[in-house]
Amino acid sequence: MAKEAKALGLKYAGVAWIPHTGKFTAQDARAAAALFNKAGEVLAKYGIKFYYHNHGYEFEPYQDGTLMDILVNETNPKWVTFQMDILWTFFPGQDPVKLLKKYGKRWELMHLKDLKKGVITGALTGSTDVENDVVLGTGQIDLASALKAAAEVGVKYYFIEDESSRSKEQIPQSLKFLENVRW
Repeated sequence: MAKEAKALGLKYAGVAWIPHTGKFTAQDARAAAALFNKAGEVLAKYGIKFYYHNHGYEFEPYQDGTLMDILVNETNPKWVTFQMDILWTFFPGQDPVKLLKKYGKRWELMHLKDLKKGVITGALTGSTDVENDVVLGTGQIDLASALKAAAEVGVKYYFIEDESSRSKEQIPQSLKFLENVRW
């Protein structure tokens, strides 16, 4: 798989879900971190960086933090980086700005999404109706502050992700928002 990724010219290869049954646990997080390190070491030999894209269930409380702390602290920064999905950081009740600052350069990639106003947050399920994706800047997330923090910590690549049935109409409006937002 690494040879194919290299042939395609990928700079990053990663995963966006950790299989688990029921509630995500410290054991799940530690097993994933070990696997991420192995994958990252292999990919590094091909000049590719492994990344993990969060989905919200990683913010299950654990000791003085969350299980996301295990994923970051038990992975080698030489081989493993992270892609913040801003919606999947905000939806379970986390502050994207604080998390960006907490782990700094570990964040190299970011999915930009906004969550419809009125949607209740705090669930650690890793799922919400895709129709809750709205035009960037019109939802609940303070994107200007998050973009400022992302730039400060060195996020390299940003991706608009809109999975709603209105994505064809919304993406051009989201691009306009990004052209005009200031931080």
